[in-house]
This record gives sequence, C-alpha cells and structure tokens, in this order.
Amino acid sequence: MTRPDDPLAIALFSEMFMADQLARNRLSKALPKGMELSHFSVLNHLARGNEEKTPAQLARVFHVTRGAMTNTLGKLEWAGHVHIRPDWDDARRKFVSISPSGRAARDAALDAIAPILAETVREIGDERVRAALPVIREMRLRLESEE
Repeated sequence: MTRPDDPLAIALFSEMFMADQLARNRLSKALPKGMELSHFSVLNHLARGNEEKTPAQLARVFHVTRGAMTNTLGKLEWAGHVHIRPDWDDARRKFVSISPSGRAARDAALDAIAPILAETVREIGDERVRAALPVIREMRLRLESEE
C-alpha cells in the first residue's frame, strides 16, 4: 500500500508540475504576439478535429469551467479566429468552429513552438520519450476518470 507521504509519488508529481510550469512558460514566450497558450490549445483542438464543438464540450476537453472557456472563446472570436453560431435546433446552445484566420494563427503558433518541442525530444531521445508516453498517458486517464 502506498503511504500518504510516499517519496516516489511526491517526486513524480513534483517533477510533473515543474516540467508543466517550465514548458508553459517557454512555449508562451514563443507564441506569436497576443496569442496565449489557451488560445493555441483551443485552435489546435478545433483544427485537428475539424468539426464544430459546443463551448461546454470544449470546457470538458480542457478541464476548465464554462466561464473560463467562454472567456477564451470570446477573445478568439474577437480576433476572428473562431466562428460561434447558434444551434438552430436549440437556441440555448452554440457551436464553435475554427475560421481560416484561426487556422492560419494556429499554424503560425505551431511553427513558433515546434522547434522547442523537437529540440526537447531530440535532447531526451526518441526511445526514452516513447517509453515515457504510455506511463504519462495512463496517469492522465486515471486522473480524468477520478473527476
């Protein structure tokens, strides 16, 4: 049985939190002016999925409140990066899609951060990263299932 003060668990989560903070700081600085990491994440998700999503679906995907997602979507809409339209069947609901401008902004952001990501993987080594991914993915899935 794992102790509440298990040094292995504490070390693992401490490293994950520090890596997350450092990655976010480094990537945020590399993003094009005016783009936040949350903006890129939403645009990237919409570009990869290539289908409309509701704000509630996006909030669930990113594990944020609906209010936080509404704020992010408002900024993206103001910048012309997303289209938000009403649901024709249910006026209470809206649908979000990426615009051509949003796709271009996402691509520019990806071009800016890709060298950082590639350099990190190259320095650690492909094999070690491949070996770590299943463990990190399983941790994410377990934490998601506990929500």
